[in-house]
Amino acid sequence: MNHTVQTVFSPVNSGQPPSYEMLKEEHEVAVLGAPHNPAPPTSTVIHIRSETSVPYHVVWSLFNTLFMNPCCLGFIAFAYSVKSRDRKMVGDLTGAQAYASTAKCLNIWALILGILMTIPLIVIPVLIYQAHR
Repeated sequence: MNHTVQTVFSPVNSGQPPSYEMLKEEHEVAVLGAPHNPAPPTSTVIHIRSETSVPYHVVWSLFNTLFMNPCCLGFIAFAYSVKSRDRKMVGDLTGAQAYASTAKCLNIWALILGILMTIPLIVIPVLIYQAHR
C-alpha cells in the first residue's frame, strides 16, 4: 500500500481567494457571460419635498395686539405674521422665515414690555391702598 499525501499550500499574499464550491448562478455567469442589455442602466431619483414648518406666530401676535400692545409692537408683529403666512403660501420659504423671525422678535419684546408695564399697574395701586389704610 502506497499512500502518497500531497499537500497544497498557497502563498498567503497570492491575492487569490481560497477555493470554494461554485454556485449554480456563478457557473451560469462564467459560462454564458454577464446578461447583455442594449439599454443603458437607468437610475431613479426620488425628490422628497420636506414640508418645512415655518411658524408664523399669528395667534401670539393677535394676543399681543389685543392684550399687551405697548408701543404698537403687537400690531406690528401681527402685520409681519400675516406677511410670513402670505410668503409661505406663494412658496417663498426664505422670505417666510425672515418675516416669521421678525414677528417672533417683536412678539417677545411686546410680551416683555407688556409684563413690565402690567406689574407696576398692579403693584402701585396695592401700595397706595396699603398706605391709606
